[in-house]
Formats: sequence, structure tokens, C-alpha cells
Amino acid sequence: MLSTVGSAILVAISLVTPAFAVINIDYASIGDAGNAEDAATGSLYGAVAYAYQIARNETTISQYAEFLNAVAKTDTYSLYSANMSISRSGVSGSFTYSEASGSANKPITYVSWFDAARFTNWLHNGQPGGAQDAATTENGAYTLLGAMSGVIAKNGGAKAWIPTESEWYKAAYYDPNKGGAGVGGYWQQASQSDTMAGNTIGVANSANFYDDDYVDFPGMALTDVGAYGLNSDSAYGTNDQAGNVYEWNDAVISGSSRGLRGGAWLYEASYLPASSRSGSTPTFEYDDVGFRVASVPETSAGLLTMLSISACLTRRRRSTL
Repeated sequence: MLSTVGSAILVAISLVTPAFAVINIDYASIGDAGNAEDAATGSLYGAVAYAYQIARNETTISQYAEFLNAVAKTDTYSLYSANMSISRSGVSGSFTYSEASGSANKPITYVSWFDAARFTNWLHNGQPGGAQDAATTENGAYTLLGAMSGVIAKNGGAKAWIPTESEWYKAAYYDPNKGGAGVGGYWQQASQSDTMAGNTIGVANSANFYDDDYVDFPGMALTDVGAYGLNSDSAYGTNDQAGNVYEWNDAVISGSSRGLRGGAWLYEASYLPASSRSGSTPTFEYDDVGFRVASVPETSAGLLTMLSISACLTRRRRSTL
């Protein structure tokens, strides 16, 4: 039988146990600081002067559901969309969220640039629970404080953020050994290739994109992140930077529009390569738009993980370069 003291400890622990899970993001380390821009872009993209990390996979429905459970009991800034493969129960003030059956490892969609920014603020702040305020979603990597429009720049000292266009581009297309050991260069596809073989899972240089040939195509739908696996990943080991969903980046394309890259399940192969660049208004949400996050280099990211655990105890416009 537990002593009174023991029972009190168990009660105390139960009171501080969060009603959401700490999410873990598998990051790829992007080194080779100071690499050259991609000459094929007119030397506009790809050079990054520092080491950083980028998520190996697109942010998943399961990860986003836990984010909602942490900060959207009252969904002040509309982080949830009924179009997501996430169900919402309860009433405002006590909303809870769960992913649809079989969808946990698919990429989250119907997320705006602002939704992605609030997600990275939450990561920056250590994945806390609570209202959508400066301690959770409204400050950190980006100073939003209720903003739902406009151009918001990343803050210095950000621990997690939406990748810059060059950070995203380098992770997708740069290969530090493309021309031989230590001789860097760029591929046209995010699969260490200049051509995309097709959309068949298990075949090298493949991605989830629209194709008229459905013989081996998994269907007009999202696939689990990383489903195409090895032989279709980038030189740094990232998955699905070609196809599955378009991904937000931090570029300001024109006016307040933000960048999108990578193509999607809904679009043909011509939208996949490095030469294809898109953008849309930052409030845009659709079934082929998601995001992945970037973070500080590995040693600091380890500290961020410990802080996280502690804290929880307009249609797109396409252009070619």
C-alpha cells in the first residue's frame, strides 16, 4: 500500500503531466558552410554561410495534432482547419484534437505560412502548453503577437524556424561530393539526380507527383513521409523535398507572398526540380501545401530537445528561374 506521502507525490505528478505529447523531430545536419550559389539559378539560391539542421521529413499530421492539443484548447488564431485530417472535439476552451485513422505519418496540409510560423514559435519556446500568447505561439522565432497578415521576419536567436529559400534549396539539391570527394555541386532533383524516374515507391529517383500512368502509382493522395525512402532522398538524407506537398519557405516573392517549393502530389513532374519556384499569399491553405522546419546546429538542437522535455513536464503563382 502506498504511504500518504507516496500518494501525494503521485497526485502532484498527475497534475503536471501534460495532456499532449512532446514531439520529436528527426533533423538532418547540413554542413559544408560557405558553399557557392547554384550557378544554374543565376547564382541566386543555395549558398548558406553557416551550419544548420533541417527536418528530415515534412511536419506530420500527428505532430501538428499534438501542437493543437498543446495550444489550441481555445483556437484564437485559427491554427486548425476542418479540412485537415484531424478531428476536433469539445467546445472552445476545452478543444481536443486527434488525427484521422491511418493519417498520422502523412504530412499536415491546409496550413498557412502563419500556421507554420506559430508552430516554429512553439518549438522555439520548448513546446509549452497554454493559450496562444507570447509564451507559446506569438513570439520567439517570429514576433507575431496576433498578426495574421503582412511580412514577418525571423528574429535573431531563433531556435526553430521556417527555412529560408537557400536553406531549403541547399538541403534539397546540393551535394558536397557531386563532382567527387569534396567537390560540391547541385542536382536538378531532390533525389541526387538530374532526372526523376517516376513515382513508384522503392524505385530510385522517385517522388509522389501526378502522372497519367497509374500502373504503379500509389494513388492521387498523400503518402507517408519518407515512404519513397533511400535512393530517392537528398545528399543530406532529407525526404520528399520533391513531391508529396509543396513546402513553405521564408522567401518574400512579391508583396507579402511567401515562397513554396518542391511540387506536390497534385502536380506534374515539371513542378519538382530546382528550376521551379512558386509562391502564394501567406494565408493560403490547400490540400497540397505543408512545411518542414529548420533548426540550430546539432549540439544546440540537443539542448533545445532537453528544454522541450522540461517545459512539458489566392492560389500559388508558379514561375521558373
